[in-house]
Amino acid sequence: MTLTRRNFLSGAAGIGAIGLSKSLFPAWMPRMAFAPEQSVPDFGVRDVLVVVFQRGGMDGLNAVVPFGEGARYYDRRPTLAIPEPGSAPNAALDLDGFFGLHPALAPLRDIYTEGRLTVVHAAGSPDPSRSHFDAMEFMERGTPGERMTATGWINRHLQTAAWRNDSPFRAIGMGAIVPSALRGPVSALALRSIADFHLQGRDDQLASIQQTLASLYSIQAPADALGTQAADVFRMMEMLAQLNAVEYVPAAGVVYPDDEFGLGLRQVAQLIKAHVGLEVACVDIGGWDTHEEQGGAEGQFASLLDTMARGLAAFYADLEGALTNAMANITVVTMSEFGRRVDENASAGTDHGHGNVMFVMGGGAQGRVATRWPGLADDALDQGDLAITTDYRDVLSEVLTGRLLNPAVDQVFPNYAPNGLGIIAPR
Repeated sequence: MTLTRRNFLSGAAGIGAIGLSKSLFPAWMPRMAFAPEQSVPDFGVRDVLVVVFQRGGMDGLNAVVPFGEGARYYDRRPTLAIPEPGSAPNAALDLDGFFGLHPALAPLRDIYTEGRLTVVHAAGSPDPSRSHFDAMEFMERGTPGERMTATGWINRHLQTAAWRNDSPFRAIGMGAIVPSALRGPVSALALRSIADFHLQGRDDQLASIQQTLASLYSIQAPADALGTQAADVFRMMEMLAQLNAVEYVPAAGVVYPDDEFGLGLRQVAQLIKAHVGLEVACVDIGGWDTHEEQGGAEGQFASLLDTMARGLAAFYADLEGALTNAMANITVVTMSEFGRRVDENASAGTDHGHGNVMFVMGGGAQGRVATRWPGLADDALDQGDLAITTDYRDVLSEVLTGRLLNPAVDQVFPNYAPNGLGIIAPR
């Protein structure tokens, strides 16, 4: 790679004092933004937030089964319904006598029993869209039905937070692109793998980049803004060199699933333990658009739930095992753009619906099913779908105020007045 000071200046022009152009580096190196002066808050002052987005529209009625509805559930799903607790080997796992976890979510059962998992049923976005793209954008931007919102709800949270955190690891999205919830003026990092920051093992390219930058700028004692930025690159590379994802060892006995979701959570845990200033991490798990051959207690949907449950359980055990009571200072929230219809379709699957399930794991959880359950009677359904009685913003607002200690909910979710539900325990 040929790099001149003119290239550097043109590449960095317009980025601003804290920006660094990605044009300086090969395409396979992730985008980064650096601050010249770091201020990293102590872990435990407020919760680290981990947002898991289940892309594709998860079937909440089979993830958390309303077996107490009896025929109103079982008659509508003759091949997909999960058996009542105790009635079959792959039956639902009873939570409170009315709702039960899908058997593939068994790794989360103990966390629920410990009081660290809250299930929020009949929750979701009030916008009626059944378009994946629209529903996800509305939910991530935090303004359902409003197409002109340019920023994501998490980015607005970071903008309005009263504290200072200049760490480039303040907000990360595990994946190839920054998710919509993180987009906005506050820099967020798209991170497929910590190993990417080691330039995928290309030590020769890394040495070349370092030598080129060092020849253009005084790295040890930078005298101008661009020299300071170059020095920051070296400092961040030194920090990241210590975060060797290959050599990372989780807490004793913890094994993360060998898949993209497990890898994402594993690296989030590593960043939390490294105390690099992480405040928010977003991790996706896709594949939930189960129109055909969804399966009941077994099948493709069960496999997805198993992947999610084992990943979350490993993350929980890793943090608890390595840092005393660390999950008391971490809140994990799951959401999906919409649920599935109550009736199964002719292809042994379920079509796009409305109401769904959210999970809250960690310090803010209370170990219960929190719902204003509307029921599955014909007159209780919303055009054939589970009705939404809890706006997802109500859940997130309680996390913001009670766990992240940010009272500026009116700016994070503009034109919305949250309903205090008392489902998230404050710090």
